[in-house]
Amino acid sequence: MENNQVLKLTIQDNAVAIIELQRPEARNALNLELRQALSTTFQELSKNENVRAIVLTGGEKVFAAGADIKDFTTATTSEMYLRHTEQYWQSIVDCPKPIIAAVNGYALGGGCELAMHADIIIAGSNAKFGQPEVKLGLMPGAGGTQRLLRAIGKFQTMLMVLTGKMIEAAEAKQMGLVSEVVESEQTIAHALEIAANIAALSPIAVQQIKEVTNLGQDMSLQSALTLERKAFQLLFDTQDQKEGVNAFFEKRPANYQGK
Repeated sequence: MENNQVLKLTIQDNAVAIIELQRPEARNALNLELRQALSTTFQELSKNENVRAIVLTGGEKVFAAGADIKDFTTATTSEMYLRHTEQYWQSIVDCPKPIIAAVNGYALGGGCELAMHADIIIAGSNAKFGQPEVKLGLMPGAGGTQRLLRAIGKFQTMLMVLTGKMIEAAEAKQMGLVSEVVESEQTIAHALEIAANIAALSPIAVQQIKEVTNLGQDMSLQSALTLERKAFQLLFDTQDQKEGVNAFFEKRPANYQGK
């Protein structure tokens, strides 16, 4: 387990890592320190062979209520540019391990963008999503327009980013913004259950699935199908693939080694 002032990391025996944001006094607002801590943590977990799945949460009450608005009061264009915060987000994008966001309460602005960096979003029934930057004379700056566009389409995206409207969990599920909605007290437990199920599978296959799916959404269909086919063929040269097939025929659980 690692702790600092803004984030807690726990690595369980089942190869699931839990990242919990810890700025309750600011509703987990994403200040520079927290974004740096997230970046460093995801870089470490990407290289950790003992981690096969990651759960990202803000705890039982709130996921992350946006950026720290105090940062915006005196910041200039050059100051915002020179921070190069896109580098911190890129560490999450580049993480090859599957990421499950467990969202309770507010996921607004940067918090909504952070959730959308995950591969699966589990929302508690009390969760609320939104990109309210327009109400501050701003706009999303960490993927809010583009990730929403790819997740829910133009017209739902425009409604959210042009009005700053907050979306309840049930509506977010209907729009395709979240994977599942569960009772709020079950959010983290359900995310951990999904992570444990994934962690028990072949990490090579899991990481190939994540990589191909993410790359494919920005490719032509024919190119994406070719990429998928090549990745599929590549897996036949792994020990995990043989173990999975043998375990199936022998009617026993597979023991995947990531080889």
